Amino acid sequence: MAAPYEVSTDRISSVKLSLTYLPLATPTSDAKVLTGKQKPLTEIAFLFAEIGTEAGFEGVGYSYAIRAGGPGQFVHAKEVAPELIGVDPNDIQRIWTKLMWSSASMGRSGLSTQAIAAIDIALWDLKAKRARLPLAKFLGAHRDSVPCYNTSGGYLSLSIDEIISNAEVSVDAGVGGVKIKVGHPEPRIDLERVAAIRDALGGEIALMVDANQQWNRTTAIRIGRALEEFNLTWIEEPLDAHDAAGHAILARELDTPVATGEMLTSVAEHRELILKGSVDFIQPDAPRVGGITPFLKIMALGDQAGLSMAPHFAMEIHLHLAAAYELDSWVEHFDWLDPLFNERLEIKDGRMTVPERPGLGFSISEQARSWTAETAVFGEGAP
Repeated sequence: MAAPYEVSTDRISSVKLSLTYLPLATPTSDAKVLTGKQKPLTEIAFLFAEIGTEAGFEGVGYSYAIRAGGPGQFVHAKEVAPELIGVDPNDIQRIWTKLMWSSASMGRSGLSTQAIAAIDIALWDLKAKRARLPLAKFLGAHRDSVPCYNTSGGYLSLSIDEIISNAEVSVDAGVGGVKIKVGHPEPRIDLERVAAIRDALGGEIALMVDANQQWNRTTAIRIGRALEEFNLTWIEEPLDAHDAAGHAILARELDTPVATGEMLTSVAEHRELILKGSVDFIQPDAPRVGGITPFLKIMALGDQAGLSMAPHFAMEIHLHLAAAYELDSWVEHFDWLDPLFNERLEIKDGRMTVPERPGLGFSISEQARSWTAETAVFGEGAP
């Protein structure tokens, strides 16, 4: 009779990488478009990593790039993927460190980090599946559901009436909060939009605003004070993402909590925000910081500082991480991502429920396969 607990001798046998482009039904614009810094968003590039083992386990992870960078992530992932063949998939920290050192000359943040993220996330998915647990429970969940808010219906390219209609649809679908974009070149328009949407939603629904880094310190303080009356859950990215000192000033000056961090691509950058008191809601993004392995380090820093957390985008991944965070947490709902996966996340009474499926609980759809532009396979028996 086999022992009830056996040491794993499993090894990675295959890696499949895919570059997939998700088209958006309607081009979207935030403040960066209105100020001429970017063009409207029409598609999102996803890097999928599918990892198989000799024992038959499979893990799926993804990273993504907006506007530019998707092909670069794919090429870099192809460079490092051969390092995985024959390696114990349980040694995730060791693998992450090895892959980071393989591209050390490119730095420890940015494109190389985000390419590695897809692999790291797939390894965590695989490890939780091996344990037959949802990732949240594998990490040690504090809750079975997390408050959620919708972002995809609140862009500056939409009229007030369209945003209100989208918000009502989201609330009727069970979402607990709505985030809208601000940062219009004319601040009066921002205030009018926020006032109209708060009036339409009433005081029971959480309302957040996101300036996408478009204000300077003086403007952020002035508009932030004008927004106080609307009882916002937070003001997001009021300043340049790397202006830790400026965000610290706002966090002290404003009653409304400050949220930022989605654009940062390393633990070190998040550490600076936290140590300088620059943020009330940390907003790490697992695909951007290098995967779940570094994300857990950011969670530990946030927990020690007593901060709330609202991870950016990637709800299929961040739901599990938010559920494993002891302090207050939100998860961001983007219905854009629905076509990529066969499964849907349950939303009810303002909260998103952690799926009972093992691992991250999602699988790549045939629709996503049809949008795939390039693939690369390493090893034998790739998914």
